[in-house]
Amino acid sequence: MLTNPEHANSADLLIIGGGVMGCATALFALQLDPTLRVRVLEPDPTYARASSALSAGSIRQQFSTPLNVQMSQFGLAYVAQPETLLAVPGEPPPTTGFIEGGYLFLATAAGMPVLEANHAVQRAQDAPVALLSPAQLQQRFAWLNVEGLAGASLGLGGEGWFDGYMYTRALRAKAQSLGAVFTTDRVVALEHEAGCIRHAVTHGGERMAAAAFVNAAGPWARSVAAMAGIELPVFARRRTVFALRCASTIGHTPLVIDTSGLWFRSEGHSGSQFIAGWGPNEEDDADDLPLEPELQAFEAHVWPTLAARVPAFEALRVEHAWAGYYEFNPIDHNALLGLHPACGNLYFINGFSGHGLQHAAAAGRGLAELIVHGAYRSLDLSPLTVARLVDGRRYIERNVI
Repeated sequence: MLTNPEHANSADLLIIGGGVMGCATALFALQLDPTLRVRVLEPDPTYARASSALSAGSIRQQFSTPLNVQMSQFGLAYVAQPETLLAVPGEPPPTTGFIEGGYLFLATAAGMPVLEANHAVQRAQDAPVALLSPAQLQQRFAWLNVEGLAGASLGLGGEGWFDGYMYTRALRAKAQSLGAVFTTDRVVALEHEAGCIRHAVTHGGERMAAAAFVNAAGPWARSVAAMAGIELPVFARRRTVFALRCASTIGHTPLVIDTSGLWFRSEGHSGSQFIAGWGPNEEDDADDLPLEPELQAFEAHVWPTLAARVPAFEALRVEHAWAGYYEFNPIDHNALLGLHPACGNLYFINGFSGHGLQHAAAAGRGLAELIVHGAYRSLDLSPLTVARLVDGRRYIERNVI
């Protein structure tokens, strides 16, 4: 059990960042030990700039590592059944707006070996996925131009999309109902000595003690780590999402990942509304760009690429667009979890590189087990240890969007 004997302005567990990771960690820590004093610091309770709210909000089982598949499988229940798992007595049942729509990964001949290798990993974890030939693709998705494609991987169940803001709010409400205290403030300094954090100093002037601290600061995790003298390779990369309307109705689509890296999916129920996004080239993908949509990219790249893959998208217009930060770990595109060797009581839950929302439940549960019990007791998340940065090890996720 964590214990902190200091004055009232203290906690057993102090979580820096109240987005999806901070909320999930607080929730599971209190489920493991209801006596814990858990405090969460979040500078913006509206989540206006939070990746949790600005994400396209999707969940998939089509990953290249067994562990990431397993994390999605655990998280699916929380995304799809919040009215049961995240219910708060006396409050209306929470919802995430989950729509089971599937992912469709397209591949050229050069990309098929990777797709097939990923498929074998997924099937070994009982993920409901199927490999499709170009002819099968054309038969199933008449609106799709299959020219240049050698095949595709389609999720047949347990994949889809949801509202990241509503999911985060549901996790937060559940954590609060269990006793977590959320404070609107920002950490500006960490006081440390003898290899441990002693106090967190906030913008509002508080000096908070705790037995354990968690860096759940999302795209801003690098600056929090730097306060403890730790270099953390997590960067805020801007991603623009376009909300689109097609002049013709093509019906419901899965979340399609084109061979170009661009993605799109249905939005709403009309069959003519979609959202789409892409990852810029490395030389154009700077850190910490302002959260303003990159509107010029639509006509320069997004629209031509969409229209080449879906002929009906020739008649497409942008209704609106938004930008959010992608919490990017360039080392191996995987989460960084647990204790860093340089600090004995600062835990990390960062760097998910685009799959944070869907893995928040599994990561939060695992980190809570590590904090409360000193070891993972359900799903072994040790391959994701942040200590691998020091050891020079990588745990690579190849199926990154």
